[in-house]
Amino acid sequence: MYHSRRSFLKVAGAAAVAATLPGTLRGAPRLPRIALQLYSIREAMAKDAPSALARVAAMGYRAVETAFFPEGWTLEKAAHLLADSGLHAVACHVEIPVGEHKDAMLETAEAFGAELMVWHGWPEDPRYGTVDGIKELAEIYNEASAFAQANGLRFGVHNHWWELEEVPEGVRPWYILRDLVEPEVFFEVDTWWAKVAGMVPAQVVADFGSRAPLLHIKDGAILGEEGPMVAVGDGLQDFPSIAEAAGDATEYMIVELDDCDTDMFDALAKSYEFLTGTGLAAGS
Repeated sequence: MYHSRRSFLKVAGAAAVAATLPGTLRGAPRLPRIALQLYSIREAMAKDAPSALARVAAMGYRAVETAFFPEGWTLEKAAHLLADSGLHAVACHVEIPVGEHKDAMLETAEAFGAELMVWHGWPEDPRYGTVDGIKELAEIYNEASAFAQANGLRFGVHNHWWELEEVPEGVRPWYILRDLVEPEVFFEVDTWWAKVAGMVPAQVVADFGSRAPLLHIKDGAILGEEGPMVAVGDGLQDFPSIAEAAGDATEYMIVELDDCDTDMFDALAKSYEFLTGTGLAAGS
């Protein structure tokens, strides 16, 4: 069963697979491309998915990252809706592939033809609070990565604020984790949560370098764990410094607004225009 899924991924289209690989691996440095984390439009998708996805495509977005779909949806339904809208998934948020979630990861990868599988990291794992706990998590992530690789996939992890806040032992969990996991494990740096954790996002991006092929690009007018976000470029973030720190290591800048006081679609369109208009990322 796993072999057939792996075979599917290998023949699903060389160009589509190559598009998910970091530019440095292809030997063709260029601007990162823009993607949208579909979590941003979760409410609109639950009401009228075809219309919501069509609006996203009309803005210029072509790549997306999947997360949680409305209750009752199948992966096949979600994949068909994306294809019908002219959108394709370059990465997918998934559970850690342990037990029944091993099948879930493979089914997700097959449905969307995506190679990059990201542990979304929610809710907070208390093991991030101690060095011993971080070591335990590193072993789990290494096991998850080995499983992913055996099936033609790549496994990465996504941060919130707690992975970058200092623990009582005076260390920042993700920096310890970076040195413990195998080099095949990649990091999806959420630049806003890095700022909430008290870090300089550009420094975090620089510190993880080629280990961070995906960046979550989000902005806010008030620094904190709660509260609505704003269109990219309208808040506190210094995106030019983030882009400079990323260099050609980052393949996708993935726009994600968890919540927004203004109209979500207006904010997403403005975010796309900001990233392309300032030359920080390449659009469609």
